[in-house]
Amino acid sequence: MRSRDDDVRRGAAVERALATRVCGMGGRLDDPPGSIDDALAAVDAAFGERMARRLERFASVLEGTLVWTRDADGFLWLGRLTGPWRYDASPEASAVDLGHVRACDWLDHPVDPAAVPPGVQESFARGGRNWQSITRADTARLTADVWWSRRGA
Repeated sequence: MRSRDDDVRRGAAVERALATRVCGMGGRLDDPPGSIDDALAAVDAAFGERMARRLERFASVLEGTLVWTRDADGFLWLGRLTGPWRYDASPEASAVDLGHVRACDWLDHPVDPAAVPPGVQESFARGGRNWQSITRADTARLTADVWWSRRGA
């Protein structure tokens, strides 16, 4: 959830996401879209097809999907998507470039580094600011183990 806008303080979007219980991505739009189709068209026009495809992937992931983010201190947080895409047009969301959001149930504390699956660590080590899949074969199972060990079955 790191903004592609270098004027946004690193970590600001993650702080907002954790505080407001959302997961999201940037891509400020002048006119708030009324639907994901409107958002995709506007993002394509403003930022290009690659960003629009990224937003489409983000919006289409199933509710219940487990997601990871990293805060400004390097701690990794685990959450579970609990709602559909929506556009947050608030000034606070715009300030940190976190307009495209989904409700997310974040764990109350970052995950102990020793418990973070290797595939997650590898993905964050590569860097980037994008919504991305972690494709290492064991990551989904290990992530679910972390989630359920902290949430209870």
